[in-house]
Amino acid sequence: MVTQQYPGAAPRTARPVLLLLALLAVLLVLPAPGAGAAEGDPSVRLSKKEAGKGGEITVRGAGWRPDALLMLLICGQSTPERGVIGGTNSCANADGRAVTTDEKGAFGKKLPVAEPPKPCPCVVHVATVTGQQAMTDAVFTVAGHPTAALPERTEGGRLAVLATTRLEGESSLLTWFGAPPVRQLVFTVGNLGADPVEDPVFEVGTAHGVYAPQWEEREWRGTVAPGGRAQITLPVELSAGAHGDYQVSLRYGTKVLAEQPWGVSRPWGVTLFWVLLCLVVPAAVFRTGMAVVDKVRPRPAGPAARHAHRTGPSPATKTRAGRTQARAQPPTLAALPWFTPDSAPSQNRRSAPPENPPPPTTKGQAWTHNGG
Repeated sequence: MVTQQYPGAAPRTARPVLLLLALLAVLLVLPAPGAGAAEGDPSVRLSKKEAGKGGEITVRGAGWRPDALLMLLICGQSTPERGVIGGTNSCANADGRAVTTDEKGAFGKKLPVAEPPKPCPCVVHVATVTGQQAMTDAVFTVAGHPTAALPERTEGGRLAVLATTRLEGESSLLTWFGAPPVRQLVFTVGNLGADPVEDPVFEVGTAHGVYAPQWEEREWRGTVAPGGRAQITLPVELSAGAHGDYQVSLRYGTKVLAEQPWGVSRPWGVTLFWVLLCLVVPAAVFRTGMAVVDKVRPRPAGPAARHAHRTGPSPATKTRAGRTQARAQPPTLAALPWFTPDSAPSQNRRSAPPENPPPPTTKGQAWTHNGG
């Protein structure tokens, strides 16, 4: 069998070689896996590297998550390599600013220059408030602020949550009437460092809806040995009358260790109280108004009438009074149709003799008179 080969066509044995060369060319054109991640890392640029208290700088950033809420702070005792030592306690929190990134993950915000509570070296600390944790620092010098050396670096211990967190506890009757809901956040931590951790200070945050969590410090008394573990219980309390879906977060240092949802039922006792109040108050006002009307309305004249109005005769008294009145008044004869009122016989005429009686008549005289 003769195989016809067109001019310029590659032999069949060369096709695998061509496919391999094309694959290598594609791999060379594609960027390295870490290159895209490096380009997407959050960054911060400052309009000034040094400014005094009362001044103002512009902070610009890129590479952040779109529509992310960020917090901008000037912190002392900090460097980009070691981060903010001491957490936000080393920052000028009262003069911080918040900004939301655009759809491309960029932002620009003016930040007033304030002296942090710790001496310099200082940084402008930018970190996310909600969602996935991300932060970065930019070197900045506060003119006129004291400067001190950073504390020595120690290996220390590193805590990590080893089991799923949970909320324990139940609502009481007072919670049904608006008392603050209280739970216990239970979790297990392990020490992954080389040194023991003594009396660690955690931060428990509660967030409702889209709002940022409100952090509160909770200190746990105890020691976690290197490579050891411990079960920790921290109290969590909401405000009075709180209800809805909440998010409880646990933070140690600058790292969020765990998050736990918490659904709080509505305090129906408060609703029942207001419903009863809306019913009782109008009823009380109505009764008070009726009492006032009964008090001020006019009364019949005479003390006997007032006494009769207040007390009122009993049924027996009414019956006896009716019988006495019936005995005292003589019965009256109703007018008959064939008598006029003047000619109707009366009791007085039957009882009293007439002044001029007619002369007696006899039977004969009456016959004579009628016949004659």
